[in-house]
Amino acid sequence: MYNDRQYTRFARVLYKNGNWKEAEELDIQVLEVRKRVLGPEHPDTLSSMGNLAETYSDLGRWKEAGELELQVMKIRKKVLGLEHPNTLLIMANLASIYSNLGRWKEAEELGVQVLKVRKRLLGLEHPDTLLSMGNLAATYSDLGRWKEAEELEVQVLEVRKRMLGLEHPDTLSSMGNLASTYSELGRQKEAEKLKVQVLEVRKKVLGLEHPDTLLSMSNLASTYSSLGRLQEAEELEVQVLEVRNRMLGLEHPDTLSSIGNLARTYSDLGRWKEAEELEVQVLEVRKRVLGPEHPDTLLSMGNLAGTYNNLGRWKEAEELEVQVLEVRKRVLGPEHPDTLLSMGNLAVTYENLEMWKEAEELQVQELEIRQRILV
Repeated sequence: MYNDRQYTRFARVLYKNGNWKEAEELDIQVLEVRKRVLGPEHPDTLSSMGNLAETYSDLGRWKEAGELELQVMKIRKKVLGLEHPNTLLIMANLASIYSNLGRWKEAEELGVQVLKVRKRLLGLEHPDTLLSMGNLAATYSDLGRWKEAEELEVQVLEVRKRMLGLEHPDTLSSMGNLASTYSELGRQKEAEKLKVQVLEVRKKVLGLEHPDTLLSMSNLASTYSSLGRLQEAEELEVQVLEVRNRMLGLEHPDTLSSIGNLARTYSDLGRWKEAEELEVQVLEVRKRVLGPEHPDTLLSMGNLAGTYNNLGRWKEAEELEVQVLEVRKRVLGPEHPDTLLSMGNLAVTYENLEMWKEAEELQVQELEIRQRILV
């Protein structure tokens, strides 16, 4: 029989070292041979499909990753059943990809299924159960359900601290996630305290250029921005962007996120022309790579509209904000925090354009929805 395990191991080494393009080439070769020699439903073939999907995910090619993971999930459900660990793993991976694609309701459905089975079979303190809780919390955050996210994240962090210790990567990940939720809930000082702890440990253990360290720096910069410490935010964001651009390339989602973050800080500093240049760059790439309705594309459109407002270019701001609001209403629903934010932003633009009737209508709608949510 064809012996491809050495190639697979080498592809995984390339992957772990961040050489994702080379890993992709080897993964494709191995997958093609396994499909031909072993058939599409053989465990080794499915393993190869999963490896390639993982590589696509790290390259930000989530659509391709999702297509592969969906194929694997269907076969594993049929061959192994819903409760087999390998089936649950692929369901969890697919949920993560759906989150990256902005398909949060589908991510939630899969995440809830996986968590229920793992809780029942493995218990509350098993690492896989805790991972599922953390993943579902992240989906709740994406859906704007931050109190539900916080409840899960606090549980996960308490168990991981007790079982793994404060410096374990999984504990640090939990601290970072909870800190991000605190930020969304407006609890910036609590967020800062956690984020500083995480960054200090990651710098010491992983080094300055590790992806997790860069993520921590980016998260802390976001909190500094919220606290009005804009110079500190800018310093961190410039460092992160330089490393990501060099290591991942300009079109990687993490690099684009860094450019967008720095642009937002420039806006807060009143450096609107610099912000505009960066935001236009990010929007063009996201439209092309992710499509016009992806949440990250909509975020970029909203940010650019905000900069146009600051520059007094209100008609251009209005055009973007109308598009963003229409998509968010349709995809997320009228009560999602991002939809309400879009309504408020467009109302302000209408005021700048002296379109008082339109501004009033939107403000009344927004107020009615917020009052309804609070009841």
